[in-house]
Amino acid sequence: MDSKSKEQFVHSVFESIAPKYDRMNDLLSFRRHKAWRRYTMRKMGVQEGASAIDLCCGTCDWTIALGEASKHGRVVGLDFSAGMLDIGRKKIERLEMDRQIELVQGNAMQLPFPDDSFDYATIGFGLRNVPDLVQVLREMRRVVKPGGQVVCLELSKPTWQPFKGLYYFYFQRVLPMLGKLFAKRYEQYKWLPDSLAAFPDLNRLADIYREVGLRQVRAYPLTGGIAALHIGMKGSEGA
Repeated sequence: MDSKSKEQFVHSVFESIAPKYDRMNDLLSFRRHKAWRRYTMRKMGVQEGASAIDLCCGTCDWTIALGEASKHGRVVGLDFSAGMLDIGRKKIERLEMDRQIELVQGNAMQLPFPDDSFDYATIGFGLRNVPDLVQVLREMRRVVKPGGQVVCLELSKPTWQPFKGLYYFYFQRVLPMLGKLFAKRYEQYKWLPDSLAAFPDLNRLADIYREVGLRQVRAYPLTGGIAALHIGMKGSEGA
C-alpha cells in the first residue's frame, strides 16, 4: 500500500470507528491505555503554563490531560478525522476547556504552525498509522521550542516468551473479532495488528528519534513491551 492509499484507508478507518473508539480502547487494552498515559504524563513533567500540540489526537483524552496539567497554557489537538474531533470537541466543551484547547483538522506530516511554537509535541497511538513516521517526527521536532520534548506513546512488540505468543494471538486473532462483535467493524480492527507488523520496535524507534536530531532519548517498555513510551528533546540551540 503506497503512502497516499494508506492515508486514505486510515482516514476511512477512523471515521467509521469514531463513535465507539473510546469504548473499544477500554475493551481492547483492558483499560491499560489510561495507565500508560498517566505514566507518560509523570515522565513528561508538564509545567504550569506550558504549551503543547497533540498530534493524531483522536477523541482528545490526552489533549485534555495536557490542558489540565498546563492549567492555562495553549494546547492544540490535531487530527485528520472530523468524526474524532467532533467527539473530542464535546468533551472539551463539557469540561469548559474550549478557551484553552484549540482543535485543528490537519495533516501530521505538514503541521500548520511555525518553528519553535510549543513546549511539547505528543502523539498517542497514531505514529504507526501515518504514511511516513520519520516525516512526522521531523515535523514534531520542528514545531517544538529548543529544550522542548517530542513524546510518542505507541503500541510496540513484546519479546518475552510465552507472553509474546499469547499477545500476538490476542492481537491478530481475538482483537478483530471483538471489533466485529462490539463495534460491527472487522476490517477496521484487523488493520490495528496489520499496522503494527511493519512498525519499528522499541530500540529501532529510539534510533529514529536520534536520526531526526532529537537528544537525550529515553525509551520505556510498558506492560511487558506491548506498548512503549519514547521521549526526546530538541537541542537548546535548535540543533
